[in-house]
Amino acid sequence: MAIIYSLAEYLLFVVLVTICVKPLGGYLERVFAGKHTVLDWVFHPIEKVIYRVTAVDPMAEMTFGQYATCFVLFGFFGTSLLYAILRVQRFLPWFFPAYHTTPLTPDLALNTAISFSTTTTWQAYAGENTMSYFSQMAGLCAQNFLAGAAGLAVGIAFIRGLARQVSDTLGNFWVDLVRAILWVLLPASLIGALVLVWQGVPMNFHQYSVVTTVGGAKQVIPQGPVAALEIIKNLGTNGGGFFNVNGAHPYENPTPFSNFLEMLAIVLLPAALTNTFGRMVGQPRQGWVFYWVMVFLFACGLLSVRLFEQTGNPQVRSVDFRSSRLQPGGNMEGKEVRFGITGSTLTAVVTSNTATGSYNSMHDSFSSLGGMVLLLNMLLGELVFGGLGTGLYSMVMAAAIAVFLGGLMVGRTPEYLGKKIGPPENKMIMLYALAAPLVVLPLTAIAVSTHAGLGGLTTNSGPHGFTEILFGYTSCFANNGQTFAGLSANTPFYNLTTAFAMIVGRFGLAIPALALAALFGRQRNTPATTGTLPTHSFVFALLLTACLIVMVAVSYLPSLALGPILERLQFGA
Repeated sequence: MAIIYSLAEYLLFVVLVTICVKPLGGYLERVFAGKHTVLDWVFHPIEKVIYRVTAVDPMAEMTFGQYATCFVLFGFFGTSLLYAILRVQRFLPWFFPAYHTTPLTPDLALNTAISFSTTTTWQAYAGENTMSYFSQMAGLCAQNFLAGAAGLAVGIAFIRGLARQVSDTLGNFWVDLVRAILWVLLPASLIGALVLVWQGVPMNFHQYSVVTTVGGAKQVIPQGPVAALEIIKNLGTNGGGFFNVNGAHPYENPTPFSNFLEMLAIVLLPAALTNTFGRMVGQPRQGWVFYWVMVFLFACGLLSVRLFEQTGNPQVRSVDFRSSRLQPGGNMEGKEVRFGITGSTLTAVVTSNTATGSYNSMHDSFSSLGGMVLLLNMLLGELVFGGLGTGLYSMVMAAAIAVFLGGLMVGRTPEYLGKKIGPPENKMIMLYALAAPLVVLPLTAIAVSTHAGLGGLTTNSGPHGFTEILFGYTSCFANNGQTFAGLSANTPFYNLTTAFAMIVGRFGLAIPALALAALFGRQRNTPATTGTLPTHSFVFALLLTACLIVMVAVSYLPSLALGPILERLQFGA
């Protein structure tokens, strides 16, 4: 019965996402094309006031260089403002010295500021012991909106470049940013926050509560504006928790329904962007190919992690891992009983496939192969749904590589969406593809060969310790933020090196993507011929899937062999 329940929940999740893809994709296309929507009467006046106050000309379009510069500067100023808030939070409202006891050192504050301004939300601290209500709302929550909207803006600009012909512009960053906040993230957050409050998520500014337990001990129960942060961290594919244990805390994620809803909030917008892509380039089937490749890889991850976690640890032979009416079975270490293996697996696979580290179980306690699947999801390049905006251009970049390889097979200049992929385009694609291994692998090598890096392994060594370090840098580069908890990352070494990985993962991927979009936008579409590789077919979907698997294997298989694979082989000894 347990497997039937799991499959039913997973199928329901995929069906609901699929049903929402087309209407949401159409809505996003209308918003960023400036077409009429049902929310115009509310937000058009606000939008005009914003442009008047900021002196933005909404009709002026930007070149690649201008758009990328605005994106980078926006991230820089967001980081600087958040860093300032964190450094002086003890002098700002709603700071409780008795409970906010973790010192925000300069390196931790810098790491946190970069983390939230890049949508990584990597947290080397316990939220309830570190952040004041003011820092949570005016700092972290605000950046969840701003950074998420900036990522969506870049994704839309990328699609525009692919869709346009003989054009040097990609749109206006400030217009895309404002419309992403007003028409997309703000209304969805308001509705989602109300639903979470209904489910039991707190939304207040009360002092921490001190209660006496049944055993007579004193217990501190943190309060705070949890619902506001919780919904936008998921909608903006940010992640990060108000509390140290994130979505495993009953205040952040009180019920199985809230867990299911929060996972939908993470996936819906990135999935819908595939439909937006198809509409904007005038070829809807192109978007559906991406969507079904995403669904296939997502389903593989779900079923694999569910199998590995239900099987349990093969070394513990005296424990019955079978599920029954009296026990859930499987590997329940690090998992909340109200979610079980089914809900924990859904959350783990959703969050590792997207740029949202909003986990509800401790991934460090997953089986070696279960944890490896989560690592692989991030190593794929944040393209199975992915981040808000970033997932779509990651998938297009992978498709461009598949087209290039397909062109080599038949001896033709590769084309995608009627545009030639020549040397300039290939350079941008290769920069994008090589960025991850050139950052993640050297940083991991430095960490495992230095005292500063090994000092972060507080509970594990050997293959599992290696996996913890590799997982951490992969998560930061993927702007994901989840971690294997056995790695103690609040040290100057990890605060600075993970911050570097976050910056490259955010801007080192977005800039080549925008550059490729600009190169495509300058070209004129060439008519398809009998020799053109159809990129909206089932065969191309297979080629794209195979390309993704091969690229990950070539880049990371030796590292995986030293970590989770070796750990699993040791279990079998």
